[in-house]
Amino acid sequence: MKEESLGLRHGPAPGWKRLRFTVAYCGTPWKGWQSQEGGGGIQDELNAAIRRAVRIETGVQGSGRTDAGVHALAQVAHGDVPESIGLSGESWVNALNACLPLTIRVTKAEEVHPQFHARFDAIGKVYRYRIWRPRMLSPFEADRAWHLYGPLDVEALRWCCEKLVGTHNFIRLSANRGDMPEVERRTLPEKTTRTIHRAEVRECGEVLELEFEGDGFLYKMVRLIVGSMIHVARGREPREWFAGLLNDPTGKQSNQTAPACGLYLVRVLYAE
Repeated sequence: MKEESLGLRHGPAPGWKRLRFTVAYCGTPWKGWQSQEGGGGIQDELNAAIRRAVRIETGVQGSGRTDAGVHALAQVAHGDVPESIGLSGESWVNALNACLPLTIRVTKAEEVHPQFHARFDAIGKVYRYRIWRPRMLSPFEADRAWHLYGPLDVEALRWCCEKLVGTHNFIRLSANRGDMPEVERRTLPEKTTRTIHRAEVRECGEVLELEFEGDGFLYKMVRLIVGSMIHVARGREPREWFAGLLNDPTGKQSNQTAPACGLYLVRVLYAE
C-alpha cells in the first residue's frame, strides 16, 4: 500500500537526504497534481525532471492534490536524493527548470529534516479564486479566471464569507472522491469537518478575488463554496440557503461547482 493510504512517515534511506520543493504551475494543460497512469500529472513531470537532471529515480510527494485545470503559486513537495549529490538549492532549481515544461516551475529547493513530510506536516492551506467581471474576457485571462458577467451582489459574498469562518461539517460543500459510498461518508463527520480561519472578498480592478485560509480542504470544497456563493450573489438562492449548507449536514449537497480555471493554491502552511 502507498505511504499516504497507511498514514505512515518514512525518512530517507541510509545515504540519502530529503529535499523540499516549492512548485508553481499553470494547471491548464495538465491532469492535476496527482501522478496518472500514462502520465499527464504534474507529479509525473517533476519526477521525470529529477530523473533527467541527476539520473536517479525518486517519487516526490505533494502536500495534496489539485484537480485538472487548477493552478498553484506555491505547491510544496518533498523527495529523497543521494547525499552524494551536492547541488545547492539554486542549482537544483536551475537543473529542474531546464528539464520541466514552461508551465511548471520549481521556485525553491532546500534540504530539510529527514522526517519532513509535505502532506502530513502541513497545518493549513490558502486558496484564491479569481473571477473576471467585464463583458469581454481578456485573452490573457482565458483559463486563468471564471468569466462571470452580469449583476453580482458583492455584499452577499461578504456575508457568506463571514458565515464560513469557523468549524463546519462541509459534507454538503464537498464531493465524493470515490473511496467510499456516499451513505458511509455522511456518517463520518470527523472526515468532513474543517475549520476556515479566514475568508475574504477583494475587488481588484476588473477581477474579483475570493480567498480562503483553512486547516484543510476536501475534494472540490473550494469550488463548491465559490459556486454556491455566486449562486446567492446572483439572486438565485437566498443567503439562508448558503447558511444551511454549513449548518445542516443532512440536506442535499450543493451542485454549484465553480470552474477549475479560476482556482489557485496560493500557499501551504507549516508550523515553522
